[in-house]
Amino acid sequence: MRPTAFLASVGTALPGDPVDNAALSKVLGVNEDWIEVFIGTRTRHFARDLGTGAVRWSLADLCAQAAQEALAAPGVDPSAIDFVVLGTATPDTLMPATVNHVADQLDLDQVPTLQLQSGCAGAVQALGVAQAMIASGQYRTGLVIGGDVCSKHLDLRRDVAGAAPADLVNYVLFGDGAGAAVVTDEPRGQRLALRHVLNRFTGLGRSPGQVIEWFGLADRYDDRQALTEDYKAIEESVPVMAVEILWEMLDELDWEPEQVDYLLPPQLSGRMTRRITEALDVPTAQEVSCVADTGNNGNALPFLQIEKLLERMSGAEKALAVAVESSKWIKAGFALEKV
Repeated sequence: MRPTAFLASVGTALPGDPVDNAALSKVLGVNEDWIEVFIGTRTRHFARDLGTGAVRWSLADLCAQAAQEALAAPGVDPSAIDFVVLGTATPDTLMPATVNHVADQLDLDQVPTLQLQSGCAGAVQALGVAQAMIASGQYRTGLVIGGDVCSKHLDLRRDVAGAAPADLVNYVLFGDGAGAAVVTDEPRGQRLALRHVLNRFTGLGRSPGQVIEWFGLADRYDDRQALTEDYKAIEESVPVMAVEILWEMLDELDWEPEQVDYLLPPQLSGRMTRRITEALDVPTAQEVSCVADTGNNGNALPFLQIEKLLERMSGAEKALAVAVESSKWIKAGFALEKV
């Protein structure tokens, strides 16, 4: 029998006020219309001040805020947390792990803490780890967190007015944020059953679609870009992989497409998400997306989608989430059912 865990609550955190395309284009010196057409994202949130570059929120701060919201929800007992799992691609430091700073802010002690280094699949991987820990029988309640502060990798002093679109996309695609969920061994609070989690590396022999460099003391003066992306490869591969994930999960769950009430598609950008949703072609399912308003904030996205999902869900409805990590090509997804 497939192990089942339950999401009792969800919390999210977005730093500061939303930054619209007019404000972003003014800072970067790029065309506002190009952002609208090429990316299709209206607003995003940044943990750094765009004018001064000063850090206003760390990843740990955002994760703790999201977790506090989840822990304050009805039907949740903060003292019952048995473990914490964090998925992120952009930790605050190499050591200590950011998850431990989060636990410190939450006054959690004497519990296992785990941190998974991953991109858009990290939050899904964290849910999978939590599901397995609950299924082991050793733990009853856990805190799962996903978040990223992508703005730390963007050089706001650089003149990007003449940059190629493949380079410029990194300055307009991403945002910052965090999300969290309390996962339990029996239905509580929101009573959202985690029916299945998919996490599979499929990048054997393939070049990465995205690379985030981690510069050490010896190479801090290297001219390499901190963040590079093969946007063409992502545009070509992600819609195809998303369809493969959808049908693989439906087959594993023994669900028919028309049984899916809500679809949570990959959240690359407003434009790409529209294209992927069209490719998935599940006309009976309501789309649940957030990226056009939040920017691509990586591992926060699934929790932001689940938060919007819970606003709509009623009765014994089903939802299916699809995620693709293009860094080294990972298929990911999860299935939820209200019980």
